[in-house]
Amino acid sequence: MNGDPTATSGHTRLEGRAKVTGAARYADDQRPAHCLYSCPVPATVARGTITAIDAAAALADPRVRVVLTHENAPRLAEVEDPTLAVLQSAHVAHRGQYVALVVAETPEAAERAAADVRVTYAAEPHDVVLVEGHPGVYAPEKANGGHPADRLRGDPDAAWAAAEVRVDATYRIPPLHNHPMEPHAATARWEDGRLVVHDSSQGTGEVRRTLAALFGLDGAQVLVVSEHVGGGFGCKGTPRPHVVLAAMAARVAGRPVRLALPRGQLAAVVGHRAPTVQRVRLASGPDGRIEGLVHEVLTRSSTLKEFVEQAAVPARVMYRSPASSTTHRVVRQDVPTPSWMRAPGEAPGMFALECAMDELALACGVDPVELRLRNEPDTEPDSGRPFSSRHLAECLREGAHRFGWAGRGPAGRAEGRLLVGTGVAASTYPVLITPAAAEVRATRDGTFEVRVNATDIGTGARTVLAVIAAEVLAVPVERITIEIGRSDLPRGGVAGGSSGTSSWGWAVHAAASELAGRLAAGTPVPAEGLSASADTRELVEQDAEYARHAFGAQFAEVQVDRDTGEVRLRRLLGVFAAGRILNPLTARSQLLGGMVMGASMALLEDSTMDPLFGDHAERDLASYHVAVNADVPDVQAYWIDERDEHVSPMGSKGIGEIGIVGTAAAIANAVHHATGVRVRDLPIGVRALVARLGGP
Repeated sequence: MNGDPTATSGHTRLEGRAKVTGAARYADDQRPAHCLYSCPVPATVARGTITAIDAAAALADPRVRVVLTHENAPRLAEVEDPTLAVLQSAHVAHRGQYVALVVAETPEAAERAAADVRVTYAAEPHDVVLVEGHPGVYAPEKANGGHPADRLRGDPDAAWAAAEVRVDATYRIPPLHNHPMEPHAATARWEDGRLVVHDSSQGTGEVRRTLAALFGLDGAQVLVVSEHVGGGFGCKGTPRPHVVLAAMAARVAGRPVRLALPRGQLAAVVGHRAPTVQRVRLASGPDGRIEGLVHEVLTRSSTLKEFVEQAAVPARVMYRSPASSTTHRVVRQDVPTPSWMRAPGEAPGMFALECAMDELALACGVDPVELRLRNEPDTEPDSGRPFSSRHLAECLREGAHRFGWAGRGPAGRAEGRLLVGTGVAASTYPVLITPAAAEVRATRDGTFEVRVNATDIGTGARTVLAVIAAEVLAVPVERITIEIGRSDLPRGGVAGGSSGTSSWGWAVHAAASELAGRLAAGTPVPAEGLSASADTRELVEQDAEYARHAFGAQFAEVQVDRDTGEVRLRRLLGVFAAGRILNPLTARSQLLGGMVMGASMALLEDSTMDPLFGDHAERDLASYHVAVNADVPDVQAYWIDERDEHVSPMGSKGIGEIGIVGTAAAIANAVHHATGVRVRDLPIGVRALVARLGGP
């Protein structure tokens, strides 16, 4: 066991000093000579056609250089993502879609001129409210991640009919928004036909590929730099309209252009977690052993692009069940296109499944930890493959011990007007690995340089890659330098899906191993240095004979004011089995961050779709609430010592997302334990509790 919350073992971030001193330069910190500034104009209708654009007032300002619209913007080639076809058509697919871009000498002039652009629309009736029984519901072929939308094993209806104990419940989660500290931004310039972009992105390689395709360039003609990124949580995992607009404006204006999106516009143009309506049915015997499991998901996407939140997929991994059915249904509506948000699919799906497991435990009179242990599968239920490692049972037992679960009764306790309860939930996240390449170079002064197109979005990627290289080369971390975040470096995939360490790290491990072998054999280091390279494509793309997942267990204690319905989180504890932990200091930070985000999802984050205007009403951090220090007074993260050699040479798994997955369910289950009130809709707020508690 490791992960003592008071421990400081591990390596501090290599870029830490640069960040706290302001030396680290982000996408909007670039200052190329003669730079212009831009401000986009969002559509004010949810569906329709632009009939006229009057930019005269904006262009009257001598500081304004150009106003781009669908009438004068450069034509772009088609790409896979239609949300990037900015200013190419008069059609408006959702409110907030960009319909113009003002380019000016100062940011203030651009912002003021954008407000002066007058756009006239022929508005059409719009459809933005997700309801059960919607006439547009259909069955997609795939859900996000390439998972089959539907899976059927055995006869769950027969199991339901024969079951002595049944749980049938529906859970609802609203749209959720990523809101990283650094908004999306890009600084673009053209140099002799070559496009150079500094972008706030989780992966420069995909941005380069997309920009090259859009502008008809060879990949070598595009350089994308994302040296420092102030968070992303998935919304920066794919190219977004801002980077296309910045490149387009720089080409037209003939000068560098900066574009930083206002926070109030992010909800409409950079993706969000789609709302879900999830029905879970569990059939069991009186001992709680599941005989039938049904998880049905209803979600939505935009008319521009299909994105299906894979919320039923975790149910194919977690528990034994001789019969199961997992399905996804989707509605295409006049809304912004949803996309990845930290632990897409797993975070919303496990909220529903783990709350249903708590309801089953109560119906059977079985302790919630024991119920999960009784339903441990021998192999992955969906595929039948053996697990590369699965230490969920250890996480549950260790977490129960550390949390003080023993002796917990079927109901919570009262402390005056406060009702106090505890809850538990399990979590899982797949091990995702993408091909990568890396170069490691030895110099004559005894230092080593690592080059790989990884992206550090605040996760400590630089540091852990240095740790991997230092361990292989048997040198102190201080002798390793890291170069990442540029599309002209050896290929590395996106910083998403908790895949970074396993993907980039594998390539670094392989290159460092090759170099170490050559040095051990006595190969001299020439003046220009001695380099070794590696590419993991063939190894990574081999069919995996094991089901590879990380697991965890989260425990929560809450208090609920019986008079006001206010919920406060008292304690949150997680124990995780996520492979070998390479750098405890940054790993703990990632796990704590995930759990805090899960607490925020459970109690605070809420986004409503205005049916009249077709817009997300909460568009800033004053109205879209996220957890702050006072909301999470005691959070602890631990992990099981686990080295999974079936995953990668390092034996590590991803940790960026496993922390959020079970947290919301653990808190919801704790609220029920405290109050006896089952809240199945997030966030858990005063309105859901106060009337049922008999308060004022």
